[in-house]
Amino acid sequence: MSLVEKLIIEYSDFSVRIEKWELLDSGVNVLWGPSGSGKTSVFRGLLGLENVKECKWNFGGEDLGRLSPGQKNIGVVFQTYDLFPHMTAYENIQFAAEARKVDSASFERQIDGIAKKLRIEHLLNKKAPLLSGGEQQRVAMARAVVGKPRMLFLDEPFSALDEELKQESRELVRDFIKEQNIPVLLITHDKRDVDVLGDKVFEIKNGQLL
Repeated sequence: MSLVEKLIIEYSDFSVRIEKWELLDSGVNVLWGPSGSGKTSVFRGLLGLENVKECKWNFGGEDLGRLSPGQKNIGVVFQTYDLFPHMTAYENIQFAAEARKVDSASFERQIDGIAKKLRIEHLLNKKAPLLSGGEQQRVAMARAVVGKPRMLFLDEPFSALDEELKQESRELVRDFIKEQNIPVLLITHDKRDVDVLGDKVFEIKNGQLL
């Protein structure tokens, strides 16, 4: 387990207050709630992208709450995927590997297996804007896990996909996550994401865990 204590984020008209929150150190932790419930603030606060008033996050004996976003070593797939448009899929993934100081030989060993499991081998030389939404999602997933981050954060990863693609993508991501053996925090408003992916589910409302 990793333990988040006193996660406090304050805005002029809203606040997030979580006194104690135990996260699984394997499998998928789901933070589930409607729009405006505070789940995105929690997500960004743990990443260090939000102005957090107070937070202690004990992960493997280290307080991640004290570290900068880059030092936390967390892989992230944002809702918009945020691939660099001037780069190919391969270059996007390579960029993340270099940022995590993965040497070139290790990267080349990883990329083949990751690309095969995510079914993106034939997409690696395509520029990001030429990829479909589902393809961009899979490339973003590859970029997030290369170099084995200590945890993977997924921000509404299926919301931008067509309905017919969502279930296929959920199952692919579920199987891939299990193979990678990286603990996950998934935020979502969609109960179907919870049903397919969730190992432990936390509901949030008005900035507090229920």
